[in-house]
Amino acid sequence: MNAPARSYVSEQINLAVTSCRVGWGVLRHKGPGKITFWFIALVIGIAAGFAALFFRKGIYFLQTKLYGTDDVQHLHSFISGLDWYWIILIPTFGGLVSGLILHKFTHDARARSVADVIEGAALHEGRVETKAGLASALASMVTLGTGGSSGREGPVVHLAAVISTWVNRRINADGITGRDLLGCAVAAGVSASFNAPIAGALFALEVVLRHFAVHAFAPIVIASVAGTVINRLEFGGVTEFKLPTVTELQFYVELPAFLLLGLTCGLVSVALMRAVFWADDFGNKIQNLTKLPRYIRPMVAGALLGIIALWFPHIIGVGYETTSLALTGELALHEVTVFAVLKVVAVAITLGGRMGGGVFSPSLMVGALVGLAFGLIATGMMPDVSGSTSLYALAGMGAVAAAVLGAPISTTLIVFELTGDWQTGLAVMVAVSMSTALSSNLVDRSFFLTQIERRGIHLAKGPQAYLLAMFTALKTMRSFDHPRAADEPRCWEMIGEGLYIDGAATLETAIPIFEKTGVQFLPVVTLSADAAPPELLGALFHVDALNAYNRALAATAAEEHS
Repeated sequence: MNAPARSYVSEQINLAVTSCRVGWGVLRHKGPGKITFWFIALVIGIAAGFAALFFRKGIYFLQTKLYGTDDVQHLHSFISGLDWYWIILIPTFGGLVSGLILHKFTHDARARSVADVIEGAALHEGRVETKAGLASALASMVTLGTGGSSGREGPVVHLAAVISTWVNRRINADGITGRDLLGCAVAAGVSASFNAPIAGALFALEVVLRHFAVHAFAPIVIASVAGTVINRLEFGGVTEFKLPTVTELQFYVELPAFLLLGLTCGLVSVALMRAVFWADDFGNKIQNLTKLPRYIRPMVAGALLGIIALWFPHIIGVGYETTSLALTGELALHEVTVFAVLKVVAVAITLGGRMGGGVFSPSLMVGALVGLAFGLIATGMMPDVSGSTSLYALAGMGAVAAAVLGAPISTTLIVFELTGDWQTGLAVMVAVSMSTALSSNLVDRSFFLTQIERRGIHLAKGPQAYLLAMFTALKTMRSFDHPRAADEPRCWEMIGEGLYIDGAATLETAIPIFEKTGVQFLPVVTLSADAAPPELLGALFHVDALNAYNRALAATAAEEHS
Protein backbone atom coordinates (compact mmCIF):
# COMPACT_ATOMS: atom_id res chain seq x y z
CA MET A 1 0.00 0.00 0.00
CA ASN A 2 1.44 3.38 -0.98
CA ALA A 3 1.87 6.32 1.38
CA PRO A 4 -1.19 8.36 0.27
CA ALA A 5 -3.47 5.34 0.74
CA ARG A 6 -2.07 4.62 4.23
CA SER A 7 -2.44 8.28 5.09
CA TYR A 8 -6.09 8.27 3.96
CA VAL A 9 -6.94 5.13 5.96
CA SER A 10 -5.21 6.50 9.04
CA GLU A 11 -7.08 9.77 8.66
CA GLN A 12 -10.44 7.99 8.45
CA ILE A 13 -9.68 5.85 11.51
CA ASN A 14 -8.69 8.93 13.51
CA LEU A 15 -11.88 10.66 12.35
CA ALA A 16 -14.00 7.70 13.45
CA VAL A 17 -12.30 7.57 16.85
CA THR A 18 -12.76 11.30 17.32
CA SER A 19 -16.44 11.05 16.35
CA CYS A 20 -16.98 8.28 18.88
CA ARG A 21 -15.32 10.31 21.62
CA VAL A 22 -17.39 13.38 20.76
CA GLY A 23 -20.56 11.27 20.65
CA TRP A 24 -19.77 9.70 24.02
CA GLY A 25 -19.13 13.15 25.50
CA VAL A 26 -22.44 14.46 24.16
CA LEU A 27 -24.22 11.38 25.49
CA ARG A 28 -22.70 11.81 28.95
CA HIS A 29 -23.17 15.56 29.31
CA LYS A 30 -26.30 16.35 27.28
CA GLY A 31 -28.14 13.07 27.47
CA PRO A 32 -29.20 10.74 24.62
CA GLY A 33 -31.40 11.86 21.76
CA LYS A 34 -34.72 10.12 21.15
CA ILE A 35 -33.42 7.50 18.71
CA THR A 36 -30.34 6.85 20.84
CA PHE A 37 -32.52 6.65 23.92
CA TRP A 38 -34.76 4.02 22.32
CA PHE A 39 -31.70 2.01 21.32
CA ILE A 40 -30.43 2.16 24.91
CA ALA A 41 -33.89 1.07 26.08
CA LEU A 42 -33.69 -1.93 23.75
CA VAL A 43 -30.24 -2.89 25.04
CA ILE A 44 -31.38 -2.54 28.66
CA GLY A 45 -34.46 -4.61 27.86
CA ILE A 46 -32.34 -7.41 26.43
CA ALA A 47 -29.93 -7.29 29.38
CA ALA A 48 -32.76 -7.29 31.93
CA GLY A 49 -34.45 -10.13 30.06
CA PHE A 50 -31.33 -12.26 30.26
CA ALA A 51 -30.90 -11.35 33.94
CA ALA A 52 -34.46 -12.54 34.67
CA LEU A 53 -33.86 -15.70 32.65
CA PHE A 54 -30.60 -16.54 34.43
CA PHE A 55 -32.21 -15.83 37.80
CA ARG A 56 -35.05 -18.23 37.03
CA LYS A 57 -32.66 -20.85 35.68
CA GLY A 58 -30.51 -20.45 38.78
CA ILE A 59 -33.48 -21.22 41.01
CA TYR A 60 -34.36 -24.29 38.93
CA PHE A 61 -30.74 -25.48 39.03
CA LEU A 62 -30.56 -25.24 42.82
CA GLN A 63 -33.92 -26.95 43.29
CA THR A 64 -32.93 -29.74 40.90
CA LYS A 65 -29.57 -30.38 42.56
CA LEU A 66 -30.62 -29.97 46.19
CA TYR A 67 -33.99 -31.70 46.07
CA GLY A 68 -33.05 -34.20 43.35
CA THR A 69 -36.06 -33.59 41.11
CA ASP A 70 -36.15 -32.89 37.38
CA ASP A 71 -39.63 -31.35 37.51
CA VAL A 72 -39.44 -28.22 39.67
CA GLN A 73 -43.00 -27.28 38.72
CA HIS A 74 -44.16 -30.20 40.89
CA LEU A 75 -41.69 -29.69 43.70
CA HIS A 76 -44.02 -30.19 46.64
CA SER A 77 -45.19 -33.59 45.36
CA PHE A 78 -41.58 -34.73 45.19
CA ILE A 79 -40.64 -33.29 48.59
CA SER A 80 -43.30 -35.32 50.35
CA GLY A 81 -41.25 -38.45 49.56
CA LEU A 82 -37.94 -37.17 50.96
CA ASP A 83 -36.49 -38.11 54.33
CA TRP A 84 -37.60 -35.73 57.06
CA TYR A 85 -34.13 -34.41 57.86
CA TRP A 86 -33.55 -33.28 54.26
CA ILE A 87 -36.82 -31.37 54.29
CA ILE A 88 -35.56 -29.42 57.32
CA LEU A 89 -31.86 -29.17 56.46
CA ILE A 90 -32.16 -27.79 52.91
CA PRO A 91 -34.10 -24.57 53.75
CA THR A 92 -32.05 -24.18 56.95
CA PHE A 93 -28.82 -24.34 54.95
CA GLY A 94 -30.29 -21.96 52.36
CA GLY A 95 -31.20 -19.48 55.09
CA LEU A 96 -27.67 -19.58 56.49
CA VAL A 97 -26.08 -18.98 53.08
CA SER A 98 -28.44 -16.13 52.18
CA GLY A 99 -27.90 -14.62 55.63
CA LEU A 100 -24.12 -14.69 55.23
CA ILE A 101 -24.36 -13.05 51.80
CA LEU A 102 -26.59 -10.24 53.06
CA HIS A 103 -24.51 -9.81 56.23
CA LYS A 104 -21.33 -9.31 54.22
CA PHE A 105 -22.56 -7.17 51.33
CA THR A 106 -25.35 -5.01 52.82
CA HIS A 107 -25.19 -2.63 55.75
CA ASP A 108 -28.50 -3.80 57.24
CA ALA A 109 -28.61 -7.49 56.21
CA ARG A 110 -31.84 -6.83 54.32
CA ALA A 111 -32.58 -8.07 50.80
CA ARG A 112 -33.48 -5.29 48.35
CA SER A 113 -36.72 -5.58 46.43
CA VAL A 114 -39.44 -3.64 44.62
CA ALA A 115 -39.89 -1.06 47.40
CA ASP A 116 -36.26 0.00 47.00
CA VAL A 117 -36.75 0.41 43.25
CA ILE A 118 -39.82 2.61 43.82
CA GLU A 119 -37.82 4.69 46.28
CA GLY A 120 -34.95 4.96 43.79
CA ALA A 121 -37.32 6.19 41.10
CA ALA A 122 -38.90 8.82 43.34
CA LEU A 123 -35.94 10.10 45.32
CA HIS A 124 -32.67 9.06 43.65
CA GLU A 125 -33.12 9.90 39.95
CA GLY A 126 -33.75 6.30 38.98
CA ARG A 127 -30.72 4.85 40.78
CA VAL A 128 -30.59 1.94 43.23
CA GLU A 129 -27.83 0.33 45.27
CA THR A 130 -25.69 -1.86 43.01
CA LYS A 131 -23.55 -3.95 45.37
CA ALA A 132 -26.43 -4.53 47.78
CA GLY A 133 -28.71 -5.25 44.81
CA LEU A 134 -26.45 -7.93 43.37
CA ALA A 135 -26.02 -9.50 46.80
CA SER A 136 -29.79 -9.45 47.32
CA ALA A 137 -30.38 -11.19 43.99
CA LEU A 138 -27.89 -13.92 44.88
CA ALA A 139 -29.33 -14.33 48.38
CA SER A 140 -32.88 -14.48 47.02
CA MET A 141 -31.85 -17.06 44.42
CA VAL A 142 -30.43 -19.24 47.19
CA THR A 143 -33.57 -18.70 49.27
CA LEU A 144 -35.95 -19.70 46.48
CA GLY A 145 -33.70 -22.53 45.32
CA THR A 146 -33.67 -24.05 48.80
CA GLY A 147 -37.40 -23.76 49.47
CA GLY A 148 -38.03 -20.22 50.72
CA SER A 149 -41.71 -19.36 50.53
CA SER A 150 -41.55 -16.14 48.52
CA GLY A 151 -41.53 -15.06 44.87
CA ARG A 152 -38.97 -14.26 42.23
CA GLU A 153 -40.44 -10.98 40.88
CA GLY A 154 -39.00 -8.74 43.64
CA PRO A 155 -35.35 -9.79 43.16
CA VAL A 156 -35.77 -9.71 39.37
CA VAL A 157 -37.15 -6.16 39.46
CA HIS A 158 -34.27 -4.95 41.61
CA LEU A 159 -31.70 -6.84 39.55
CA ALA A 160 -33.06 -5.16 36.42
CA ALA A 161 -32.86 -1.81 38.23
CA VAL A 162 -29.18 -2.47 38.98
CA ILE A 163 -28.56 -2.82 35.23
CA SER A 164 -30.30 0.46 34.44
CA THR A 165 -28.42 2.18 37.30
CA TRP A 166 -25.10 1.10 35.80
CA VAL A 167 -26.15 2.57 32.44
CA ASN A 168 -27.46 5.77 34.06
CA ARG A 169 -24.14 6.36 35.75
CA ARG A 170 -22.18 5.67 32.57
CA ILE A 171 -24.17 8.24 30.54
CA ASN A 172 -24.65 10.64 33.47
CA ALA A 173 -28.43 10.54 32.94
CA ASP A 174 -30.61 13.25 34.44
CA GLY A 175 -33.61 12.46 36.64
CA ILE A 176 -36.18 12.01 33.86
CA THR A 177 -33.88 9.90 31.68
CA GLY A 178 -32.77 7.85 34.68
CA ARG A 179 -36.34 7.10 35.72
CA ASP A 180 -37.36 6.20 32.19
CA LEU A 181 -34.46 3.77 31.79
CA LEU A 182 -35.31 2.31 35.20
CA GLY A 183 -38.86 1.77 33.96
CA CYS A 184 -37.49 0.06 30.84
CA ALA A 185 -35.41 -2.34 32.92
CA VAL A 186 -38.29 -3.15 35.27
CA ALA A 187 -40.71 -3.75 32.39
CA ALA A 188 -38.27 -6.11 30.69
CA GLY A 189 -37.55 -7.97 33.92
CA VAL A 190 -41.24 -8.54 34.71
CA SER A 191 -42.03 -9.48 31.11
CA ALA A 192 -39.16 -11.95 30.91
CA SER A 193 -40.03 -13.44 34.28
CA PHE A 194 -43.72 -14.03 33.57
CA ASN A 195 -43.99 -13.98 29.75
CA ALA A 196 -46.34 -11.01 30.12
CA PRO A 197 -45.28 -8.09 27.88
CA ILE A 198 -48.40 -5.94 28.29
CA ALA A 199 -48.48 -6.31 32.05
CA GLY A 200 -44.71 -5.79 32.31
CA ALA A 201 -44.92 -2.40 30.62
CA LEU A 202 -47.89 -1.31 32.70
CA PHE A 203 -46.30 -2.59 35.92
CA ALA A 204 -43.31 -0.32 35.34
CA LEU A 205 -45.58 2.68 34.76
CA GLU A 206 -48.17 1.94 37.43
CA VAL A 207 -46.04 0.63 40.29
CA VAL A 208 -42.48 1.91 39.83
CA LEU A 209 -42.74 5.24 37.99
CA ARG A 210 -46.29 5.78 39.31
CA HIS A 211 -47.36 7.82 36.28
CA PHE A 212 -48.34 7.17 32.65
CA ALA A 213 -46.34 9.86 30.88
CA VAL A 214 -46.47 9.51 27.08
CA HIS A 215 -42.73 10.12 26.63
CA ALA A 216 -41.94 7.02 28.73
CA PHE A 217 -44.42 4.69 27.06
CA ALA A 218 -42.61 3.87 23.79
CA PRO A 219 -39.17 2.98 25.23
CA ILE A 220 -40.77 0.98 28.05
CA VAL A 221 -42.82 -1.01 25.54
CA ILE A 222 -39.70 -1.63 23.45
CA ALA A 223 -37.84 -2.95 26.49
CA SER A 224 -40.83 -5.02 27.62
CA VAL A 225 -41.12 -6.72 24.24
CA ALA A 226 -37.37 -7.40 24.25
CA GLY A 227 -37.65 -9.07 27.65
CA THR A 228 -40.57 -11.21 26.46
CA VAL A 229 -38.63 -12.34 23.40
CA ILE A 230 -35.81 -13.54 25.67
CA ASN A 231 -38.33 -15.55 27.71
CA ARG A 232 -40.00 -17.08 24.68
CA LEU A 233 -36.73 -18.06 23.04
CA GLU A 234 -36.15 -20.28 26.07
CA PHE A 235 -39.62 -21.34 27.20
CA GLY A 236 -41.78 -20.74 24.11
CA GLY A 237 -45.08 -18.87 24.07
CA VAL A 238 -46.77 -21.03 26.70
CA THR A 239 -48.70 -19.52 29.61
CA GLU A 240 -47.58 -20.06 33.20
CA PHE A 241 -50.82 -21.78 34.26
CA LYS A 242 -53.16 -24.07 32.35
CA LEU A 243 -56.92 -23.82 32.77
CA PRO A 244 -58.78 -27.04 31.89
CA THR A 245 -61.85 -25.52 30.28
CA VAL A 246 -63.12 -22.15 29.13
CA THR A 247 -64.71 -20.59 32.17
CA GLU A 248 -68.19 -19.15 31.84
CA LEU A 249 -69.76 -16.37 33.88
CA GLN A 250 -73.49 -16.34 34.60
CA PHE A 251 -73.77 -12.58 33.97
CA TYR A 252 -75.83 -10.27 36.20
CA VAL A 253 -76.89 -12.99 38.63
CA GLU A 254 -73.34 -13.96 39.60
CA LEU A 255 -71.73 -10.51 39.66
CA PRO A 256 -72.68 -9.75 43.29
CA ALA A 257 -70.74 -12.85 44.30
CA PHE A 258 -67.61 -11.41 42.68
CA LEU A 259 -68.15 -8.14 44.49
CA LEU A 260 -68.15 -10.06 47.77
CA LEU A 261 -65.14 -12.07 46.64
CA GLY A 262 -63.27 -8.82 45.99
CA LEU A 263 -64.02 -7.54 49.49
CA THR A 264 -62.97 -10.87 50.98
CA CYS A 265 -59.72 -10.83 49.02
CA GLY A 266 -59.09 -7.25 50.13
CA LEU A 267 -59.24 -8.34 53.76
CA VAL A 268 -57.05 -11.39 53.07
CA SER A 269 -54.45 -9.22 51.32
CA VAL A 270 -54.33 -6.89 54.32
CA ALA A 271 -53.88 -9.89 56.60
CA LEU A 272 -51.03 -11.12 54.40
CA MET A 273 -49.27 -7.75 54.40
CA ARG A 274 -49.68 -7.17 58.12
CA ALA A 275 -48.48 -10.69 58.87
CA VAL A 276 -45.22 -9.95 57.06
CA PHE A 277 -44.78 -6.62 58.88
CA TRP A 278 -45.61 -8.20 62.24
CA ALA A 279 -43.11 -11.00 61.59
CA ASP A 280 -40.44 -8.46 60.66
CA ASP A 281 -41.05 -6.43 63.82
CA PHE A 282 -41.12 -9.58 65.94
CA GLY A 283 -37.87 -10.77 64.37
CA ASN A 284 -36.25 -7.40 65.11
CA LYS A 285 -37.39 -7.57 68.72
CA ILE A 286 -36.10 -11.12 69.23
CA GLN A 287 -32.83 -10.26 67.52
CA ASN A 288 -32.30 -7.24 69.75
CA LEU A 289 -33.14 -9.16 72.92
CA THR A 290 -31.00 -12.22 72.17
CA LYS A 291 -28.17 -10.36 70.38
CA LEU A 292 -28.50 -13.00 67.67
CA PRO A 293 -26.02 -12.52 64.78
CA ARG A 294 -27.71 -11.09 61.69
CA TYR A 295 -26.85 -14.06 59.50
CA ILE A 296 -28.50 -16.52 61.90
CA ARG A 297 -31.95 -14.94 61.53
CA PRO A 298 -32.57 -16.31 57.98
CA MET A 299 -31.29 -19.72 59.08
CA VAL A 300 -33.85 -19.87 61.90
CA ALA A 301 -36.56 -18.86 59.45
CA GLY A 302 -35.46 -21.62 57.07
CA ALA A 303 -35.60 -24.18 59.86
CA LEU A 304 -39.15 -23.12 60.73
CA LEU A 305 -40.17 -23.48 57.07
CA GLY A 306 -38.66 -26.95 56.96
CA ILE A 307 -40.56 -28.02 60.08
CA ILE A 308 -43.88 -26.82 58.59
CA ALA A 309 -43.03 -28.55 55.29
CA LEU A 310 -42.80 -31.92 57.06
CA TRP A 311 -46.61 -31.95 57.13
CA PHE A 312 -47.41 -29.35 54.47
CA PRO A 313 -44.81 -29.35 51.66
CA HIS A 314 -47.12 -27.05 49.65
CA ILE A 315 -45.54 -24.02 51.35
CA ILE A 316 -42.08 -24.75 49.95
CA GLY A 317 -40.90 -22.60 47.05
CA VAL A 318 -42.87 -20.31 44.76
CA GLY A 319 -45.95 -22.57 44.86
CA TYR A 320 -46.94 -22.86 41.21
CA GLU A 321 -48.10 -26.46 41.60
CA THR A 322 -50.56 -25.59 44.36
CA THR A 323 -51.71 -22.51 42.46
CA SER A 324 -52.37 -24.65 39.37
CA LEU A 325 -54.34 -27.15 41.46
CA ALA A 326 -56.46 -24.31 42.81
CA LEU A 327 -57.10 -22.84 39.36
CA THR A 328 -58.25 -26.22 38.08
CA GLY A 329 -60.47 -26.81 41.12
CA GLU A 330 -58.68 -29.99 42.21
CA LEU A 331 -58.60 -29.15 45.94
CA ALA A 332 -61.29 -29.63 48.58
CA LEU A 333 -62.58 -26.82 50.78
CA HIS A 334 -60.72 -27.88 53.90
CA GLU A 335 -57.49 -28.21 51.92
CA VAL A 336 -57.61 -24.75 50.39
CA THR A 337 -58.45 -23.18 53.73
CA VAL A 338 -55.51 -24.81 55.51
CA PHE A 339 -53.11 -24.17 52.62
CA ALA A 340 -54.07 -20.48 52.42
CA VAL A 341 -53.48 -19.91 56.13
CA LEU A 342 -50.19 -21.81 56.13
CA LYS A 343 -48.97 -19.98 53.03
CA VAL A 344 -49.55 -16.65 54.76
CA VAL A 345 -47.59 -17.94 57.76
CA ALA A 346 -44.79 -19.24 55.53
CA VAL A 347 -44.49 -15.98 53.60
CA ALA A 348 -44.36 -14.04 56.87
CA ILE A 349 -41.60 -16.32 58.16
CA THR A 350 -39.59 -16.03 54.94
CA LEU A 351 -39.79 -12.26 54.53
CA GLY A 352 -39.82 -11.49 58.25
CA GLY A 353 -36.79 -13.75 58.60
CA ARG A 354 -34.93 -11.60 56.03
CA MET A 355 -34.42 -14.52 53.65
CA GLY A 356 -35.22 -12.50 50.54
CA GLY A 357 -37.63 -12.91 47.66
CA GLY A 358 -40.78 -11.19 46.47
CA VAL A 359 -44.41 -11.13 47.46
CA PHE A 360 -46.19 -11.31 44.10
CA SER A 361 -46.08 -15.07 43.49
CA PRO A 362 -47.20 -15.88 47.06
CA SER A 363 -50.10 -13.46 46.66
CA LEU A 364 -51.12 -15.30 43.48
CA MET A 365 -51.17 -18.60 45.37
CA VAL A 366 -53.05 -17.20 48.37
CA GLY A 367 -55.53 -15.46 46.06
CA ALA A 368 -56.20 -18.60 44.02
CA LEU A 369 -56.79 -20.60 47.21
CA VAL A 370 -59.10 -17.98 48.72
CA GLY A 371 -60.96 -17.63 45.43
CA LEU A 372 -61.46 -21.36 45.15
CA ALA A 373 -62.70 -21.59 48.75
CA PHE A 374 -65.17 -18.78 48.07
CA GLY A 375 -66.23 -20.44 44.82
CA LEU A 376 -66.81 -23.81 46.45
CA ILE A 377 -69.09 -22.19 49.00
CA ALA A 378 -70.90 -19.97 46.45
CA THR A 379 -71.50 -22.72 43.90
CA GLY A 380 -72.57 -25.08 46.65
CA MET A 381 -75.19 -22.61 47.91
CA MET A 382 -76.54 -21.72 44.44
CA PRO A 383 -75.50 -24.41 41.96
CA ASP A 384 -78.16 -23.53 39.39
CA VAL A 385 -76.94 -19.97 38.81
CA SER A 386 -73.20 -20.42 39.33
CA GLY A 387 -70.35 -20.87 36.89
CA SER A 388 -67.10 -22.75 37.36
CA THR A 389 -65.18 -22.71 40.64
CA SER A 390 -62.04 -22.12 38.54
CA LEU A 391 -63.40 -18.71 37.64
CA TYR A 392 -63.58 -17.76 41.31
CA ALA A 393 -60.01 -18.99 41.81
CA LEU A 394 -58.87 -16.92 38.84
CA ALA A 395 -60.64 -13.80 40.09
CA GLY A 396 -59.35 -14.33 43.63
CA MET A 397 -55.79 -14.71 42.35
CA GLY A 398 -55.99 -11.34 40.63
CA ALA A 399 -57.79 -9.64 43.51
CA VAL A 400 -55.27 -10.53 46.24
CA ALA A 401 -52.26 -9.84 44.02
CA ALA A 402 -53.63 -6.48 42.88
CA ALA A 403 -54.30 -5.38 46.45
CA VAL A 404 -50.84 -6.44 47.64
CA LEU A 405 -49.05 -4.76 44.75
CA GLY A 406 -51.36 -1.75 44.61
CA ALA A 407 -51.54 -2.32 40.85
CA PRO A 408 -55.07 -3.16 39.69
CA ILE A 409 -54.40 -2.51 35.99
CA SER A 410 -51.15 -4.39 35.50
CA THR A 411 -52.16 -7.23 37.83
CA THR A 412 -55.39 -7.81 35.93
CA LEU A 413 -53.40 -8.09 32.73
CA ILE A 414 -50.77 -10.31 34.35
CA VAL A 415 -53.54 -12.74 35.37
CA PHE A 416 -54.83 -12.83 31.82
CA GLU A 417 -51.36 -13.35 30.36
CA LEU A 418 -50.40 -16.00 32.91
CA THR A 419 -53.50 -18.07 32.18
CA GLY A 420 -54.34 -17.19 28.58
CA ASP A 421 -58.03 -16.84 29.54
CA TRP A 422 -59.31 -13.50 28.24
CA GLN A 423 -63.00 -14.42 28.42
CA THR A 424 -63.49 -13.71 32.12
CA GLY A 425 -62.37 -10.09 32.24
CA LEU A 426 -65.54 -8.77 33.86
CA ALA A 427 -65.35 -11.09 36.87
CA VAL A 428 -61.65 -10.43 37.45
CA MET A 429 -62.03 -6.66 37.07
CA VAL A 430 -64.94 -6.51 39.53
CA ALA A 431 -63.04 -8.53 42.14
CA VAL A 432 -59.82 -6.57 41.63
CA SER A 433 -61.53 -3.18 41.90
CA MET A 434 -63.25 -4.06 45.17
CA SER A 435 -60.17 -5.61 46.77
CA THR A 436 -57.88 -2.68 45.94
CA ALA A 437 -60.48 -0.11 47.00
CA LEU A 438 -60.79 -1.77 50.40
CA SER A 439 -57.16 -2.67 51.09
CA SER A 440 -55.74 0.71 50.01
CA ASN A 441 -57.69 2.31 52.85
CA LEU A 442 -56.39 -0.17 55.44
CA VAL A 443 -52.69 0.07 54.52
CA ASP A 444 -50.58 2.74 52.83
CA ARG A 445 -51.86 1.95 49.32
CA SER A 446 -49.83 -1.25 48.82
CA PHE A 447 -47.30 -3.61 50.36
CA PHE A 448 -44.38 -1.74 48.79
CA LEU A 449 -45.54 1.76 49.73
CA THR A 450 -46.26 0.58 53.26
CA GLN A 451 -42.71 -0.79 53.46
CA ILE A 452 -41.42 2.63 52.42
CA GLU A 453 -43.74 4.41 54.85
CA ARG A 454 -42.33 2.27 57.66
CA ARG A 455 -38.93 3.79 56.82
CA GLY A 456 -40.34 7.29 57.33
CA ILE A 457 -40.63 8.14 53.63
CA HIS A 458 -44.11 9.29 52.64
CA LEU A 459 -44.35 8.21 49.00
CA ALA A 460 -47.90 6.94 49.44
CA LYS A 461 -49.14 10.49 50.08
CA GLY A 462 -47.85 11.77 46.75
CA PRO A 463 -45.08 14.17 45.68
CA GLN A 464 -46.48 16.98 47.80
CA ALA A 465 -45.41 14.91 50.83
CA TYR A 466 -42.14 13.27 49.86
CA LEU A 467 -40.53 16.04 47.79
CA LEU A 468 -39.76 18.04 50.94
CA ALA A 469 -37.49 15.21 52.08
CA MET A 470 -35.32 15.60 48.97
CA PHE A 471 -33.88 18.99 50.01
CA THR A 472 -31.56 19.47 52.96
CA ALA A 473 -31.20 22.74 54.81
CA LEU A 474 -27.50 22.81 53.91
CA LYS A 475 -28.21 22.75 50.17
CA THR A 476 -31.04 25.29 50.32
CA MET A 477 -29.59 27.82 52.79
CA ARG A 478 -27.88 31.16 52.08
CA SER A 479 -24.31 31.39 53.29
CA PHE A 480 -23.10 34.64 54.88
CA ASP A 481 -21.36 35.76 51.69
CA HIS A 482 -24.71 35.80 49.88
CA PRO A 483 -25.85 39.31 48.78
CA ARG A 484 -29.04 38.91 50.80
CA ALA A 485 -27.68 36.87 53.68
CA ALA A 486 -29.21 36.82 57.13
CA ASP A 487 -27.87 39.02 59.90
CA GLU A 488 -25.25 36.93 61.69
CA PRO A 489 -25.72 38.46 65.18
CA ARG A 490 -29.47 37.85 64.87
CA CYS A 491 -28.74 34.22 63.93
CA TRP A 492 -26.76 33.76 67.15
CA GLU A 493 -29.61 35.28 69.11
CA MET A 494 -32.04 32.82 67.54
CA ILE A 495 -29.71 29.94 68.35
CA GLY A 496 -29.76 31.06 71.97
CA GLU A 497 -33.57 31.01 71.80
CA GLY A 498 -33.54 27.45 70.44
CA LEU A 499 -34.61 28.49 66.93
CA TYR A 500 -32.23 26.75 64.52
CA ILE A 501 -32.02 23.70 62.27
CA ASP A 502 -29.33 21.13 61.64
CA GLY A 503 -27.73 21.30 58.19
CA ALA A 504 -28.54 17.64 57.54
CA ALA A 505 -32.25 18.15 58.28
CA THR A 506 -34.64 18.34 55.34
CA LEU A 507 -37.35 20.81 54.41
CA GLU A 508 -39.80 18.28 55.81
CA THR A 509 -38.49 19.34 59.22
CA ALA A 510 -38.05 23.04 58.42
CA ILE A 511 -41.44 23.92 56.92
CA PRO A 512 -43.47 23.08 60.07
CA ILE A 513 -41.07 25.23 62.14
CA PHE A 514 -41.62 28.19 59.79
CA GLU A 515 -45.38 27.72 59.96
CA LYS A 516 -45.37 27.45 63.76
CA THR A 517 -43.02 30.33 64.56
CA GLY A 518 -43.63 32.72 61.66
CA VAL A 519 -39.92 33.59 61.38
CA GLN A 520 -38.46 34.55 57.99
CA PHE A 521 -35.32 32.44 58.34
CA LEU A 522 -33.72 29.78 60.52
CA PRO A 523 -30.01 29.58 61.37
CA VAL A 524 -28.43 26.45 59.89
CA VAL A 525 -25.88 24.80 62.18
CA THR A 526 -23.72 21.72 62.46
CA LEU A 527 -24.44 19.78 65.64
CA SER A 528 -21.67 17.68 67.19
CA ALA A 529 -22.16 14.53 69.20
CA ASP A 530 -20.01 15.69 72.16
CA ALA A 531 -22.35 18.55 73.22
CA ALA A 532 -19.98 21.19 71.81
CA PRO A 533 -21.48 24.55 70.76
CA PRO A 534 -23.13 24.45 67.32
CA GLU A 535 -21.21 25.79 64.32
CA LEU A 536 -23.15 28.42 62.37
CA LEU A 537 -23.16 27.72 58.61
CA GLY A 538 -25.79 30.09 57.23
CA ALA A 539 -29.53 30.63 57.25
CA LEU A 540 -32.46 28.89 55.60
CA PHE A 541 -35.06 31.39 54.41
CA HIS A 542 -38.72 30.45 54.32
CA VAL A 543 -39.10 31.86 50.81
CA ASP A 544 -36.13 29.82 49.52
CA ALA A 545 -37.60 26.64 50.99
CA LEU A 546 -40.96 27.31 49.35
CA ASN A 547 -39.32 28.16 46.01
CA ALA A 548 -37.33 24.91 46.01
CA TYR A 549 -40.47 22.96 46.85
CA ASN A 550 -42.50 24.69 44.13
CA ARG A 551 -39.82 24.04 41.51
CA ALA A 552 -39.76 20.35 42.44
CA LEU A 553 -43.56 20.13 42.23
CA ALA A 554 -43.53 21.85 38.84
CA ALA A 555 -40.81 19.54 37.53
CA THR A 556 -42.74 16.48 38.75
CA ALA A 557 -45.95 17.69 37.13
CA ALA A 558 -44.11 18.46 33.88
CA GLU A 559 -42.58 14.96 33.79
CA GLU A 560 -45.88 13.22 34.51
CA HIS A 561 -47.72 15.17 31.79
CA SER A 562 -45.05 15.09 29.10
